[in-house]
Amino acid sequence: MEQKEYTLLSKIQSPADLRKLKLDQLPQLCEELRDDIIHELSVNPGHLASSLGVVELTVALHYVFNTPSDRIVWDVGHQAYGHKILTGRRDSFHTNRKLHGLRPFPSPQESEYDTFTCGHASNSISAALGMAVAAKLTGSKRKVVAVIGDGAMSGGLAFEGLNNVSSKANDMLIILNDNDMSIDRSVGGMNKYLLKLNTGETYNNVRYRIAQWLRSIGLLSENRRHGLIRLSNALKSAISHQQNVFEGMNIRYFGPLDGHDVVEIVMLLRKLKKMKGPKMLHLHTVKGKGYKPAEDNACEWHAPGKFDVDTGERIMSDSTGLPPKFQDVFGHTLLELAKANKRIVGVTPAMPSGCSLNIMMKAMPDRTFDVGIAEGHAVTFSAGMAKDGLLPFCNIYSAFAQRAYDNIIHDAAILGLHMVICLDRAGLVGEDGPTHHGAFDIAALRAIPGLTIASPMNEQELRHLMYTAQLPDKGVFVIRYPRGRGVCPEWRCPMQEVAVGTGRRLREGTDVAILSFGPIGNNVTKAIEQLQEKGNKLSVAHYDMRFAKPLDEELLSEVATHFTRIVTIEDGCAAGGFGSAVAEWLADHSYHPTLRRLGLPDNFVEHGKVEELQHIVGIDTESILQTILSL
Repeated sequence: MEQKEYTLLSKIQSPADLRKLKLDQLPQLCEELRDDIIHELSVNPGHLASSLGVVELTVALHYVFNTPSDRIVWDVGHQAYGHKILTGRRDSFHTNRKLHGLRPFPSPQESEYDTFTCGHASNSISAALGMAVAAKLTGSKRKVVAVIGDGAMSGGLAFEGLNNVSSKANDMLIILNDNDMSIDRSVGGMNKYLLKLNTGETYNNVRYRIAQWLRSIGLLSENRRHGLIRLSNALKSAISHQQNVFEGMNIRYFGPLDGHDVVEIVMLLRKLKKMKGPKMLHLHTVKGKGYKPAEDNACEWHAPGKFDVDTGERIMSDSTGLPPKFQDVFGHTLLELAKANKRIVGVTPAMPSGCSLNIMMKAMPDRTFDVGIAEGHAVTFSAGMAKDGLLPFCNIYSAFAQRAYDNIIHDAAILGLHMVICLDRAGLVGEDGPTHHGAFDIAALRAIPGLTIASPMNEQELRHLMYTAQLPDKGVFVIRYPRGRGVCPEWRCPMQEVAVGTGRRLREGTDVAILSFGPIGNNVTKAIEQLQEKGNKLSVAHYDMRFAKPLDEELLSEVATHFTRIVTIEDGCAAGGFGSAVAEWLADHSYHPTLRRLGLPDNFVEHGKVEELQHIVGIDTESILQTILSL
């Protein structure tokens, strides 16, 4: 898309240019920035609604604070497109989320203005606190600001950071971007609490008069700050008849205020910038602000794909006759199972629409639970239900399940509880990049005693594995599957039990054996077909192993006995993954074939289309074909 020209935005190459504007020019700049984001994302899809909601805040932050010397720490990064455009990346923004282009989320590896990695939620307060303490200890004058949404505030790490803020000397500012949303609508007690928080005119007037009086008698000094904050908290509690949880932690609280009045935000930020000690500014914003379709349906417009700016019509590709998405097969199958098995409940940390748990949620709201952005809690909550007789299907994106590793071990596996952990978005996920690739779950989980780790090659196999997982005495049963569509348009099939730890021979051969784990096996099938089409006489056997733990030892014995050349392939890290498990078994049983392990490399894979990334790491059809020929 040809870049539009704007009176103000076109002249801004860095925040230094922004700070040359007059205060009364900022509303116009916000309009131009918002329009630029809308038009760019209409043809180059990304995270729209979140970035529209913080346009005024983004402009105000870079206007008041001396970035990049002053630190702005974004939480997640869905909201940071305006930040990228204002910090010298407008000319390259059309490459956002594309292979070798701008990264999908802020990253210090891309820009000095990006202070910390923020692909996962709830880490901003802890990171910003570390920076603020570092500034104190090194004598730096830099200011530190953490920007966190109300959805991310439900994460446990956010509370750990808050708990520590007042115990360390720092002057950090926490900005709570409260739009009552994460990706889906925010849930839980914190969300309800934020909606009720209010600082009225009476409190502010009384507080101002007391402050003036204390200053006049010499009591308003820095060494009495903590005592005065406690006095202020007590005053607010008395007037509002409630205790503010933030001020209860000795964090001065301001708000809630209109997050779309850029002039007011600037004026307040100037005052807060000079204040000592930790502070929180609570802003009410509207996700999708300034674009009516996004305001009316923020969930749908979180990442809408391509769309017509004028009509608001989303440009959808024709999916007629195409296989379904794995997530939708999960959602429909879970509802089928739940109708037949009254013990089944569904759990997800803030992703009911993303993982399609919303299908069961609509039909059985009392048996489905969205626990907010809290992956560790989702697992332990599920374990608690499993302990007392329910059968939870806990669905977490693979990359986010990393945050629940201890909970899987300590609260589920040690007790041998019967529960199902479905890892959506396993393997390479595409444009969201290294923070979202589900690269490490196989290697991380297969060391845990008692776990079953399975992956379906197609949608029908997913149904069979889900059915198997809910049968009695299956313990902690992990099923991983990728983002996107499978290969079976006719995916609805009668479900049947799969014996745990058994694979299947898909094709006989005599020269080379390929052992695949999960949907990546479909690339193997294509590679073998291409080999035959080219007239190559190499005889290649293909085995779909289905389980990384326990391995099918009978099948492995067959392969090891008849083949001296073996290839393993997985859509996960090669180090410690499925291929490593096979190599260990071969070594332990004194087999020494020529073994090639294909998988993700020992580095973080960048962003791009899944096909592009599979080619780069060597697990696409062409790479598999070349590996076969090299043997």
